[in-house]
Amino acid sequence: MRSFLRASWLWTVLVAGTLLSGCGYNNIQLLDEQTKSGWSEVLNQYQRRADLIPNLVNTVKGYAAQEQTVLIGVTEARAKATSIKVDANDAESLKQFQQAQGQLSGALSRLLAVTENYPDLKSNQNFRDLQAQLEGTENRITVARKRYIDTVQNYNVTVRQFPVNLTAMMFGYKVKPNFAVENEAQISKPPTVDFAAPAKPTG
Repeated sequence: MRSFLRASWLWTVLVAGTLLSGCGYNNIQLLDEQTKSGWSEVLNQYQRRADLIPNLVNTVKGYAAQEQTVLIGVTEARAKATSIKVDANDAESLKQFQQAQGQLSGALSRLLAVTENYPDLKSNQNFRDLQAQLEGTENRITVARKRYIDTVQNYNVTVRQFPVNLTAMMFGYKVKPNFAVENEAQISKPPTVDFAAPAKPTG
């Protein structure tokens, strides 16, 4: 009797596994994990940028302490961006996160624009290293975001398709919100880093 029950149980498991696989359950699992991994990478790259900012601000402050408005703007934008507890599956939470990161990008662009007025700062090796790290990080953010956007789109298409949509509905897998930034091209463009030597004064 036990052998019969065990065989019946194994048969039930095999049939259920086959049905779930045929209805896209395994594919949903795979794509869901890919979106989670992609989102973690996005957060890691944004955090890398946030970690660079204090040193960048302090370096600029050493040469351009009078630029208080810009320096405070970057510091406040960083504080806001790092304080948001974002849920990538919640559209409103993701929107707030995007807005905060966009404001930080704008504040950083204004800071780098101000540094053009300070040749001694531009030639400082520490500042040049920080600029290079910032540019590399912005590029990583762009790549990570693009990969995440593509992964979410792939996941969303899958859970909408028949008959996978029935499996998704049964197990509670819903369409995920995605990045939708109005000035996407501007935000994705990394800050310009100019390593040219400062022009010598004439006269």
